[in-house]
Amino acid sequence: MGITERRLRQRDEVRSSILATAWRIVTEEGWQSLSIRKIADAIEYSVPVIYDHFGSKEDILLEFARDGFRLLTKKMDQARNKHTAPADQIKAMADAYWNFAFRNKEYYQVMFDLGIPCIEQEKCLPEKVGFRELMIQPINAILGKNASEDNACLKSHTFWSILHGLISIKMMRTSDMCDELNKMVLDDAINGFIKNLAP
Repeated sequence: MGITERRLRQRDEVRSSILATAWRIVTEEGWQSLSIRKIADAIEYSVPVIYDHFGSKEDILLEFARDGFRLLTKKMDQARNKHTAPADQIKAMADAYWNFAFRNKEYYQVMFDLGIPCIEQEKCLPEKVGFRELMIQPINAILGKNASEDNACLKSHTFWSILHGLISIKMMRTSDMCDELNKMVLDDAINGFIKNLAP
């Protein structure tokens, strides 16, 4: 292996170590505890070494948000592909989204800025676009001739708002409702949404 290849490999290893350490801090202490200084201390590198790989803490957050959207899109796509009827696809995707949010709380928080400083995601996350397109496909199938771009966009945003709203309420405060009742509320809302789609 040449010097250039060795340096590139070492650079990749340091970058991976930074991300792994940052993720460990987040899972153990929460997003509010993450800082460049804390990462540097944990991996025993100087702060400038961290900045050599990531321009800011927000760049690290974006990296995790990208990972989260890739994983969520994969889970929803797998759930959708188990069904052929668009209504069943929507229900399966809603369940996959719900399960992802509570099994991957740290990812979900950074993906949607829950309880952490807002990061500018729209311009930096093509993964978010793929996630939206996945949601629109079965909605368009049910809308049929009413599937204009504006209408499909509105309906997909409504679908996401139902999911995200219920999850955010549950995540951001201790709810009096049990998990089973929360899921029943979700199922009822999704069934109503699907009925409203039919022409």
